[in-house]
Amino acid sequence: MFKQEKQMQITIIGSGYVGLVTGTCLAELGNDVVCLDMAADKIRSLNSGVVPIYEPGLDDLVVRNRKQGRLQFTTDTALAIEHGDVIFIAVGTPPQEDGSADLSYALSAASDIGRWMRTDKVVVNKSTVPVGTAERVHHAISIELSKRGIDLEGTNSSEGNTRLRCAVVSNPEFLKEGAAVEDFMRPDRIVLGVSNDALGQWALSQMRHLYAPFNRHHERTLVMSQRAAEMTKYAANAMLATRISFMNELANLSERLNVDIESVRQGMGSDPRIGYGFLYAGAGYGGSCFPKDVKALHRTGIEQGVAMQILSAVEHVNQRQKHRLLDKVIAQFGGDLRGHTFGIWGLAFKPETDDMREAPSRTVINGLLRAGARVQVHDPVAMETGQLALQEDLMDVPELWGQLSFHDDLMDAADGADALLILTEWKSYRSPNFQQLKSRLKNALIFDGRNLFDPQQMEQACFSYHGIGRVSRPTTPTTYPSASMATTD
Repeated sequence: MFKQEKQMQITIIGSGYVGLVTGTCLAELGNDVVCLDMAADKIRSLNSGVVPIYEPGLDDLVVRNRKQGRLQFTTDTALAIEHGDVIFIAVGTPPQEDGSADLSYALSAASDIGRWMRTDKVVVNKSTVPVGTAERVHHAISIELSKRGIDLEGTNSSEGNTRLRCAVVSNPEFLKEGAAVEDFMRPDRIVLGVSNDALGQWALSQMRHLYAPFNRHHERTLVMSQRAAEMTKYAANAMLATRISFMNELANLSERLNVDIESVRQGMGSDPRIGYGFLYAGAGYGGSCFPKDVKALHRTGIEQGVAMQILSAVEHVNQRQKHRLLDKVIAQFGGDLRGHTFGIWGLAFKPETDDMREAPSRTVINGLLRAGARVQVHDPVAMETGQLALQEDLMDVPELWGQLSFHDDLMDAADGADALLILTEWKSYRSPNFQQLKSRLKNALIFDGRNLFDPQQMEQACFSYHGIGRVSRPTTPTTYPSASMATTD
């Protein structure tokens, strides 16, 4: 594992998903890291070696770096800000009712920095924030310093006032949940947004030193303006979300035309201009990033008088797609599901995480329960977070909680069910004992929201199988596209 040639003093404000991964990985590089969070229970857990989120490999890194003295956790704001020469802001930016990002936590962190800093600081926006946030963070810091009779270098100074350097860098994260440690330690790019002045160049030199271990084989750093860096993060997530929604629309059309979307995916992905990534049809995307970032970028467009029509469609398609599996169940069993039981494999919005934010499973399970069904659930990791999320969803109908059961064994979740629904593509679901599964199900019926299985193989195994855009025996459609729809490249 590569190490820093010279140890740096790092502070991370916010010990959630991004902050904890960032701080722990920087400590692994040899830096002296303090992670700050106001949630006392979380800090106590981390100081006892208990990591509050599920992320492969993170637990071991936290324990090792705490033991070696490179990683500390605290609720003491003054201590944390005094510690760091480089301070990362990695707090939440949840969506507000209008879809815009809530910057209150980020600006509060900036105010704390201005209130407590006594030496020069590089402040790094790691949170996903709208374009222009770097300027707002710098302004919030400046206001607090001015209250203390301190001026920032590069601003109009009052005669006799103390002066400090404080530069704000935009450094968005590109971490995939379930592979965040690997993504951080082996990044495909490092985006640094800095101001085009002497202060910005000073901050850039500090960040280049911090990230030097990642650039030894080839340069991964992209330097741009702060606003361009902020826009890059939103643009990247919006593009990936767009590919998913586009593929889901194609899958729904393919079902009508008796076309297998998997064949289409392979044909599309083989074009190097397109590639295979994020071309999988399914039950819609979820998680903490894509939904809120698409909404935030769409809202920014509205505020600037720019109609973001594609983003509006991406969001609409995704919300509709979360109901797709539920629609298939209702088409099979009718709208009144009283007396029916359904097994669910998968709660988390994606494998290798316990994150339930915007998970399609929540939409499906809510729909089944409210239609009168009983639901039996299994997930290898997200059982605890799943229960909390579903309790929140059912607050208005608490009596339905009794129709929901959680099972540690995936076959128990299928026992006596009228059908099995698959909502997360966990590896443990890919090769089940189909003979045992068939014996446990009331009907050999599977609704696969992640297209884990091959339709022809399922047919041979005597299952009735319903994927997303999958057909087992493609035939010539009875309706042909008109000649006017044909295009050439």
